[in-house]
Amino acid sequence: MAKLKVDQAMKRAKAHMRKGEMAEARALYEAVLADYPKNERVKTALAELSGPVKVAAPSKGAASGTTEPPAEVFAKLSQAYQAGRLQDVHAMTGQLLSQYGNSAKLWNFRAAVSSNLNLLDDAEQALRQVVRLQPGMVAAKSNLGVILERLGKLAEAEECYRAVIASAPEFAEAHNNLGNILKSSGKLEEAQGCYINAIARKADYADAHYNLANTLRERDQLEDAKQQYFKTLKLQPKLAEAWYGLGQTLAELKSAPEAVEAYQRALAIKPGYVLAIVELLREQSRLCDWRACDLFDQYGAQLGVTGEAALPFPLLPFEDNPAHQLARSRNWAQSHFSAAAPVSTIQPTPADGRKIRLGYFSADFHDHATMFLMAGILRHHDRSKFEIFAFSYGHTTDGAQRDQMLENVDQFFDVQEMSDGVLVAFAREQNLDIAIDLKGYTRNSRLEPFAKRVAPLQISYLGYPGTLGADFIDYIIADPVVIPPEQRSGYHEKIIYLPGCYQPNDNTRDISNKPMTRAELGLPEDGFVFCCLNNNYKIMPAEFAIWMRVMKKVEGSVLWLWCNDDVAKTNLRESAEKHGVSGDRLIFAGYMPQSEHLARLRHADLFIDTFNVNAHTTASDALWAGLPVVTLAGKQFAARVAASLLSVIGLPELTAETPEAYEELILKLAQNPDMLADLRTKLDANRLTQPLFDTEGYTRGFEQGLEQAFVQRLAGEAFSDIAVNV
Repeated sequence: MAKLKVDQAMKRAKAHMRKGEMAEARALYEAVLADYPKNERVKTALAELSGPVKVAAPSKGAASGTTEPPAEVFAKLSQAYQAGRLQDVHAMTGQLLSQYGNSAKLWNFRAAVSSNLNLLDDAEQALRQVVRLQPGMVAAKSNLGVILERLGKLAEAEECYRAVIASAPEFAEAHNNLGNILKSSGKLEEAQGCYINAIARKADYADAHYNLANTLRERDQLEDAKQQYFKTLKLQPKLAEAWYGLGQTLAELKSAPEAVEAYQRALAIKPGYVLAIVELLREQSRLCDWRACDLFDQYGAQLGVTGEAALPFPLLPFEDNPAHQLARSRNWAQSHFSAAAPVSTIQPTPADGRKIRLGYFSADFHDHATMFLMAGILRHHDRSKFEIFAFSYGHTTDGAQRDQMLENVDQFFDVQEMSDGVLVAFAREQNLDIAIDLKGYTRNSRLEPFAKRVAPLQISYLGYPGTLGADFIDYIIADPVVIPPEQRSGYHEKIIYLPGCYQPNDNTRDISNKPMTRAELGLPEDGFVFCCLNNNYKIMPAEFAIWMRVMKKVEGSVLWLWCNDDVAKTNLRESAEKHGVSGDRLIFAGYMPQSEHLARLRHADLFIDTFNVNAHTTASDALWAGLPVVTLAGKQFAARVAASLLSVIGLPELTAETPEAYEELILKLAQNPDMLADLRTKLDANRLTQPLFDTEGYTRGFEQGLEQAFVQRLAGEAFSDIAVNV
């Protein structure tokens, strides 16, 4: 009776395997082993299903004349395999195949162990033998596709999967695997169709549901992606990666508290999951949930410094350490991008007197902080020397900034639908001399084309305040304040030092004349208004504690913050109460059009800056509107931007060197109206006389830096730091 049960189970399992239903086959084998743990036939069959390549046993229709090793041989192989003696199994199958070279079953075993040992060429050859011996065994051909994919032979893998689908359209795994190939090549819509086909054939196929969810998220079909993650997690509730993907989707849907919960679920399943830790830190900092600081301290240098690669940008607010930021960036670049193509990939253009072809690459060619800053450069570029190209890989968003940008470039290309490979080829067709990345490691960046070289000279500029740590980025644009000599070692790139501030500004930005009162903005008519309209992820406990101490000494004062999340508002007010300051003294500003935002800044008395990540565009906004800014000069690029702005506008006295001096300076200005009035008068005079808002002068210096780097490259010289003197 026992033999009949085993035979029936194995027959059913093999039927599942012929259809590609490996999970069902595995469940049957495991159920039988639970009752008959010593059955060697079932152990062997189950072993063949193990590992990255899910190996199926040969069908009963094997070619006549096939010679199989004795059953006890397979039992020994199975025992060694289950004991983890993979090298022994590999050697044993090699010896056996010299005698039983027509055993598809033995070649399958060889493929499984080779795959587990990462001997992919060996696994490929083994599976090719299985396909030769049993052409109708679609599972083997699909497994061959998996190995080819791991070997980077994507075209051959795709061919395998398509052949399987043509001969066995109900084979769900082949649809899913074809989707993965198409997704990796940027064909997201086609990939989505493949995953849907896989699910139609196998409704409980968790991998296909998960892949479909990821694809929907990448295509910005966020509500559909959310539902698809829920379906995945219903099938496989302990899939940490699905909780992580759900968290990303919820974050993009502006549901930060729910995103936090999803990341926490991922970490509960998979402790130390670095991707989830980083995104949890990002969302908690946005919510001003400073338990994030404890989480950061718990993992410390493991986050991308000495351990697994971690996305650098969300970690900037948590520490001021250029060496750590460099290590994180190098680790991320080495882990996530192709090996850097050498400069020689694109031959130098002869110095024939033609214009320098300059390409800007970004997802933010619309009403965005980057474009508010860059509008003046684009307007003032010397068109007798430069030809300007813009490559937009972000979603099309109409607006005044985009319209202005289109008027001030020679060529504009919407490349969001291009795969990385196609974009590289297309960009090279434009014969660019210099390519400038405007995103770095910020959200929606796209650096893989730079790794493959879109231009012989590649530069990081403006979007990311720090080193990218990547061999494919030749220069970073900076200035002597944001990268002082003592911190030079924290930057991988060569540096183009501009003579003033690295940050551009547009001196034509309009400040609204719309009537606006403090009362309309929720501010007291008479009380002192401290202002910090930075994104609230930049606010950390150290500066907040200083602000609260100062407010307790300045009667009737309020703190004006930018915030559009109710949870963050609650957290900030509760933190104020813990410091002995009424939460009602925190006033929150929301979104306003740019010109009105600049106008409302005039109703504040003093802008007080954050530490590890300063006000950048926001500090320029304040200074352009005539609002003094007090900052603390830190160590890393992101912590020194406001100091650079203040030095170039002629107000270095507003930069403190220690937290104690920062606190003392804020309190002194708040308690001495005449001193603050004098500063405002000085700022008002300097706005139009100092270099910070000299847009045309800035552009000439910026262009000179680009020209010097271009000359170096044409001469075949090694890249070196450049100091621009104008």
